Amino acid sequence: MKNIRLSFLPLIACAASLAVVPSIAQVSGATSRPNIILVMADDQGWGQTGYYDHPILKTPNLDAMAANGLRFDRFYAGGPVCSPTRASVLTGRSHDRTGVYSHGYPLHLQEKTLPQALQMAGYSTAHFGKWHLNGLRGPGAPILASDTHSPTAFGYDEWLAVSNFFDRNPLLSREGKFEDHKGDSSEVVVDEALKHIKRRGDKPFFVSIWYGTPHSPFVASADDRAPFSKLNETSQNHYGELVAMDRSIGALRKGLRDMKLAKNTLVWFCSDNGGLKNFGPETVGGLRGFKGSIYEGGLRVPGIIEWPAGIKPRVTGYPAAVMDIFPTIAAVVGLPKDSMVKPIDGVSLKALFTKEIAKRKKPIPFRYNGKGALIDNDHKLIAENYAKGQFVLYDLANDFVESKDISGSKPELAARLRKKFESWSATVDASNAGKDFPGGKLAGHDPGRRFWKDAPEYKPYLEQLKKRPEYESQFKARKKKKQ
Repeated sequence: MKNIRLSFLPLIACAASLAVVPSIAQVSGATSRPNIILVMADDQGWGQTGYYDHPILKTPNLDAMAANGLRFDRFYAGGPVCSPTRASVLTGRSHDRTGVYSHGYPLHLQEKTLPQALQMAGYSTAHFGKWHLNGLRGPGAPILASDTHSPTAFGYDEWLAVSNFFDRNPLLSREGKFEDHKGDSSEVVVDEALKHIKRRGDKPFFVSIWYGTPHSPFVASADDRAPFSKLNETSQNHYGELVAMDRSIGALRKGLRDMKLAKNTLVWFCSDNGGLKNFGPETVGGLRGFKGSIYEGGLRVPGIIEWPAGIKPRVTGYPAAVMDIFPTIAAVVGLPKDSMVKPIDGVSLKALFTKEIAKRKKPIPFRYNGKGALIDNDHKLIAENYAKGQFVLYDLANDFVESKDISGSKPELAARLRKKFESWSATVDASNAGKDFPGGKLAGHDPGRRFWKDAPEYKPYLEQLKKRPEYESQFKARKKKKQ
């Protein structure tokens, strides 16, 4: 089942539901306290993997991970752009509850996060790569030690990070200390993560690795661009970045094997949103829409969990999302119920590790920039403007490109899902007002959404940063605006 084309996806769920899979206890070496690594690509589309027969891109290491783990053919981001998904990963909640309404918004300090919960459970915690939850916009800048919304504030013992996207030869911040690194950005952060794991001691570890690939500005090595020489320069670099990212996945998996940690390390891979427009071949595997859209092409992303001690390899058509990551890990590790702020929008997928589940009981909800969606197994309700009540309904099992509105032929189903969405949306409004937190209100410092080049705290570093090529366009734009 390695190479499955999109048109055959409805068959996957049927076949998978018949599979007989052993329990976690039957899988040798299982334990309730695995090491945990969350790996996230930046703008990788659902179709950009070798295991979906991409016409030009080879991803042998992701393919191997998928073959050795639980591969989701319907896995969803938390939103159609980057910061929202990152907020949902850390909280188990829709990003619209957490203050991260779109890219570059800061996460509420009152949120309870996965790394905080794992810290309390005795895990060491570390983050490597893109952050984008501290309210800073613009190309990734090294995060300052004084940043009130740095990874430290949300439960990380150690971090090497930038505010947003980053590329080759990155300038990173190790808990406030700037460091120059050489090479492909994906390989840099994986190498640093492996160094951390080697020196961490005896504690179980939680590590998040959030790539800057394949986000713009698209800079790949000549060797990695070479297989795509027939494409335009931007596409060559875009796909070359994915080649290097895949190679870093191989380095991560080999590093874990060499340290004899692979068997009991749960590695969860996904992308933060759908693929990008204007690339040939296209990035979303035939789905409708791209990054920024609430259609499948903007929300459905690659998803794989590899845990040799706890998962029997297979493919599932069960719909799942990044909101499920925190509840799943909480169930695996045995975290207390109060580890998460309620309400939670995700569900635990622990049972799926050992057997197929026919139906998802809790729909997957989305709100983004006035648009909304609700995925209830094979059906998807979409509102291009939910405030105006403009809803359509699609049958994803028979219409994966979301081309035919069936709300007229299934009015009762459409009405039921609309009622569910509107009821859920009302709880999100309450979350925005702070009703989920002690005292029923928002508290704590909120730095707002701003460009780091205009933030006073970065003023002492501007002369140093403006000399770097990755920031050149930002400073040119600023100069032009002043003229």
